[in-house]
Amino acid sequence: MTTIYGMSTCPDCTYVEEQIKGDSRYKVIDIGLHVRDLKAFLKLRDHNPVFDEAKKAGAAGIPCFVLEDGSVTLIPEEAGLQSRPIEGIACNIDGSGC
Repeated sequence: MTTIYGMSTCPDCTYVEEQIKGDSRYKVIDIGLHVRDLKAFLKLRDHNPVFDEAKKAGAAGIPCFVLEDGSVTLIPEEAGLQSRPIEGIACNIDGSGC
């Protein structure tokens, strides 16, 4: 099973979540619903170099995909899904974008 960390307020996350409705190969964890889930995501984010570029850009690093083999990616296509079409919007910590 692929685990997806995301938030319901993130347009990239909701785009991915729409693709997996009813698909038991995926499990979604909304890191905004419970602090334990946020802590689990932050532990992963703080110690995995996959997030380095996202952090440099001021991005949260979601959606995040933990694949069945334990590898981590921020690329939906590597999890068998499609990325949200680029509309010139980015969710950045500095307040730009969504």
